[in-house]
Amino acid sequence: MESNLGMKRLLVVSNRLPVTIDKKQGEYIFKESVGGLVSGFSAYFNSLQNTAFTEKDSVWIGWPGLSVEMSDQPAIRERLSKEFGAFPVFLDEATMDKFYLGFCNKTIWPLFHYFFSLTKFEDDLWEQYVAVNKVFCDAVCQIARPDDVIWIHDYHLMLLPEMLRQRMPDVPIGFFLHIPFPDYEIFRLLPRRWGAAIMEGLLGADLIGFHTIDYTQHFLNSVARILGLAHALGRVRIGERTVRVDTFPMGIDFAKYHETAKQPRVIRESERLRRMLGDRKIILSVDRLDYTKGIANRLEAFALFLEQNPHWQEKVTLALVVVPSRVGVDQYQSMKRNIDETVGRINGRFGTLRWVPIVYQYRYLPLSPLVALYSASDVALITPLRDGMNLVAKEYVAAKADNQGVLILSEMAGAAKELDQAIMVNPNSIEEIAGSIKEALEMPEHEQQRRNQGMQVLLAKYDVIRWADLFIKQLLGMRESERKAAAKIVAGQLRNAILQEYGAAQKRLILLDYDGTLVPFANDPLAAVPDDCLLQTLEKIVSDERNDVVIVSGREKGILQQWLGHLPLHMIAEHGAWCRQKSGDWEKAINMPPDWRTQVLPILQFYVDLLPGSFIEEKDCSVVWHYRKAEKEIADFRANELKWELINFTMHTDLQVLEGNRILEIRHKLINKGAAVKPWLDRADYEFILAAGDDRTDEDLFKILPPDACSIKIGMLETKAKYIVHSPEDFCTLLAEIAEIGYKR
Repeated sequence: MESNLGMKRLLVVSNRLPVTIDKKQGEYIFKESVGGLVSGFSAYFNSLQNTAFTEKDSVWIGWPGLSVEMSDQPAIRERLSKEFGAFPVFLDEATMDKFYLGFCNKTIWPLFHYFFSLTKFEDDLWEQYVAVNKVFCDAVCQIARPDDVIWIHDYHLMLLPEMLRQRMPDVPIGFFLHIPFPDYEIFRLLPRRWGAAIMEGLLGADLIGFHTIDYTQHFLNSVARILGLAHALGRVRIGERTVRVDTFPMGIDFAKYHETAKQPRVIRESERLRRMLGDRKIILSVDRLDYTKGIANRLEAFALFLEQNPHWQEKVTLALVVVPSRVGVDQYQSMKRNIDETVGRINGRFGTLRWVPIVYQYRYLPLSPLVALYSASDVALITPLRDGMNLVAKEYVAAKADNQGVLILSEMAGAAKELDQAIMVNPNSIEEIAGSIKEALEMPEHEQQRRNQGMQVLLAKYDVIRWADLFIKQLLGMRESERKAAAKIVAGQLRNAILQEYGAAQKRLILLDYDGTLVPFANDPLAAVPDDCLLQTLEKIVSDERNDVVIVSGREKGILQQWLGHLPLHMIAEHGAWCRQKSGDWEKAINMPPDWRTQVLPILQFYVDLLPGSFIEEKDCSVVWHYRKAEKEIADFRANELKWELINFTMHTDLQVLEGNRILEIRHKLINKGAAVKPWLDRADYEFILAAGDDRTDEDLFKILPPDACSIKIGMLETKAKYIVHSPEDFCTLLAEIAEIGYKR
């Protein structure tokens, strides 16, 4: 595989190393760790070790799973480095108890999985979480080089990105969360200072990844609500940096599971399992011991299925495999007892001398026995109450080499977004799960094959290596975009060059957007009145006879006339529908289709009624639906809904739908800022042209400017403009400097 890393090292940072240390009879024993991150990510990490496109000493940083005596640490560190490409973070057991079993698994894990009744809010656990993140920061800084790429994983280390950013400001940092990110109403249950610290910690990364679009949107909404930072297309501006937040559903090592299922010894084991269970239909349930997995509901649903379908008794067996997990958490021990009792009760109620309904194992299964079980099973019953992704569902589908078998999957698992050929169930409904078992057992073979083939194509194409490679590519692309954007920022020598070019020109054209360029956006459009400082700046610029100044705005002409009509400048309103020459009268540039407004307004009014805080602004040649004041999460959903309804409505008309900053506008297709300013570009030979704007409507203007024009984008989004400033305030400062040059003369 050709890596995107070039000759850089990749530093993977997670709570646990892929190698776990144990100590028996005074000797340290090294064995492979278990868990979704390790099993899923190791394939990509190993691929880096075997390619010529990266150094062979890429490093995995994490806790080795055991408290190691100080005197033994150097030898352990050396062996982990040489044999496993790993760098250990040594922590004592008391620290890990408060960190891992404490804040991570008594606060973050239940809260992020919506089990807020089980969530503990204890200051000492939070302080330990902060302290351990600092220890990890020290460990990373101990070995990191300036040209490394750092990829941090999961909820244990959410403060680490910002800690590293403070100490290594120029290193590319990525973060991926492997569990759900909850809705804001759940996240806000954290004490505000904790929630803000977690937000700020994550935003220290250049790229933050989540499994699903829902988790991504939940995070962005929390950032807006808690830190007051809005995003534009998933990009959040933090000072001089841009952080990208995106969705990357994690894949599996498809080839490993698919090819393992074809191995003779695995096939023999699969056949042995079938014979042992009496040639009955096998329903498989494999999960870690965790209250999020819905094992209790699954067992009750199986009992209900047997009760409702007595003809299936003695013809089906539930193979229940529960993998030990987090033995130090009280709820897990209670759940283990409940599972044991429930299995015994169901077997006692339905079992016979010839048949045990549930075959139960409480242990970890290595790869080959696990794949044999996948292969032997007719149905996989995977119904977590909430799950970030659930790789078991993907492994089961990958292991079906003959494409026989049915996946029943919880709609609350992240994998449900991709594995849409599975039978989807609500994991809280015992009735629904029981019904899905019957449907799965009775599904025709050709239908099973059709569903599995479709899912396997997806899993093979988007495997774990592809997942990780896309993330790294995006991360490095962010850094490259940042470098390119930094070169375009109007500062230092570039700023001086613009001022000098302006000062030397004898004929100048200045094209200025209004909202978001000369003034910041306001929730109430009528509140964005120009202040005295801006008016004085414009007065100085227009007083220079060498300047032609054109305000090119989406605003209604009456507002522009009221606010700026006293100045001797040209004005374009409603993106070009109306024009006013300096000190002249307003002239209409285009005629709208008859009755267009009466057709559009009812649609917009319907969405105003649906979304409190939204409102309609009527202009002469356009209508605007504003949703800046509305609740952001539902507003984004409604805006997308309305956008597609309007696109369908205007498809065969002369109207078009325009997306702006928290607005949707309907206008004529021929109206745009580029066409509106063309007469000025055609009528005179300007020595200096300055154009400034902040949104998509201004891109129509930028793209028709001559190559030597000075075009400036307000904000850090992708643009056709040559230069960038961060905010309207920054641009107005530049404009004031320009005004002083002409004014002094």
